[in-house]
Amino acid sequence: MSMINSVLKTADKIFNFKVAYAHCDVPCGIYDPHMAQMAAHTVIRMVDLIKKLQTEKHDDHEHGEEHIHALARHTAVKEHHAELCKHEIRILWGDYFKPEHVEKFPELHSLVWKVMKLGSKSKQEINLPAAEELLDTVNRIAEIFWKTKSVETVKRKSFYPTERDIVLPKV
Repeated sequence: MSMINSVLKTADKIFNFKVAYAHCDVPCGIYDPHMAQMAAHTVIRMVDLIKKLQTEKHDDHEHGEEHIHALARHTAVKEHHAELCKHEIRILWGDYFKPEHVEKFPELHSLVWKVMKLGSKSKQEINLPAAEELLDTVNRIAEIFWKTKSVETVKRKSFYPTERDIVLPKV
């Protein structure tokens, strides 16, 4: 044991220091569910655009190729944002939420689990109800997040093309 460790252990015994815990690797204190909400809205928007492409007919070769490329781009964006949504919620779950939050909001664990499953389903399928449920679940997590900070929220219709709800801190 080094001299510094011995001194610190002795000082700890004398002064009985409280243990300090950081909630993440870099305790920046900057967390927000907004990115997860934006990602969930994007998933819904891409599903809407994919469904629109599916109803359009493209008989000539040139427009058929454009259709295929648009479908591929929308699908890639949908899958990317479904994963981004999962990523953002994992960050909140792993770095922000603490045991006392789960104790106060016992549904939190199942909501996070649900986002993981719905995010995967949204990646795998062109499934509007799953994408909408993903957004609803993320919005519920956003409400809980802001409650843990004692910040009131407001749920309002977004200005995005999805026209679905978004939960925002009330300012």
